[in-house]
Amino acid sequence: MEKELSRNKAHEVALFAIYDILTYSKINLEAPVMDIVSGLCETEYADSDYFVKEMVVCMLKHYKDIIPAFESRMRKWTFDRLNLLEQSLLMLAYCQYFYSREKTDKAIVINVSVELAKKYLDANDYKFVNAILDKTLN
Repeated sequence: MEKELSRNKAHEVALFAIYDILTYSKINLEAPVMDIVSGLCETEYADSDYFVKEMVVCMLKHYKDIIPAFESRMRKWTFDRLNLLEQSLLMLAYCQYFYSREKTDKAIVINVSVELAKKYLDANDYKFVNAILDKTLN
């Protein structure tokens, strides 16, 4: 039976799963995606939260399309210069807004992302997250 997490917890778990996958990628290793998801969800992969699996699969499938979407809205900056947690947060928001089976309003996606940024990023990073998502999620 699928272990359904609260929506806030599912966002955090998806964020950490994407972060873990990007970390593996950064050091040129293949990420054990199913192990990452099942470990973070504390259950077998098949029983893991659907939203978490959906966001991870989306990020893996659309990774090469997501980065240019953000970079085209960054002045004198590149996506790879952002820290991995910030990259993960932006990818999660992009996937949720554009690819999730449950359509979520832009303002809600941005609000959730800003709250996660306030919780896990440096003090003023949430302002960048808010601005770049506002420009990118159209």
